[in-house]
Parts: sequence; C-alpha cells; structure tokens
Amino acid sequence: MAIQTVTSREFNQDPTAAKRAALSSPVQITERGKVSHVLISIEQYEEMTKTAESIVDLLSMPKGQDIDFEVPKLDASSVKAADLD
Repeated sequence: MAIQTVTSREFNQDPTAAKRAALSSPVQITERGKVSHVLISIEQYEEMTKTAESIVDLLSMPKGQDIDFEVPKLDASSVKAADLD
C-alpha cells in the first residue's frame, strides 16, 4: 500500500479524486511541502481504532479484587481556613 501525496491546492481543486484515492491507501495532504493532514477511508479508520473492550470494561476493576485503602486521619494543625480575601 503506497501512500499517495497531494498538495493542498490539488485537494481543494478536486476533493473527490482525493477521497477516491483514499479508498485504496492513505492520502497525505501537504501545505508548503510539509504533510499537514492524512485522509483515510472510514474502513481504515475503524480498523485502526477498534478495540475488543468497551471503555467501561477498560476502566472497571477486575472481579474479586479489593483495594486496601486507609483514610489518613487529619489533626487540627493540618487543617487551615480558606483565605477568601
């Protein structure tokens, strides 16, 4: 899969050609000789971003695991009133 390159001017003159080209491989869009954007098909994007787990699964705790956490005790010397002036 060869990456194709088009200038920003070429892209602006014929965006449909760039979209057609992106169906087979990524298309780099350059501005003043530097790559500024890459155009890919939705299928390529979905393949790149798919995960087997949902965000809920990724953030959840594994079943049966507990975390030991002791709340630190605060004494009066460590608590200060807020200065709102």
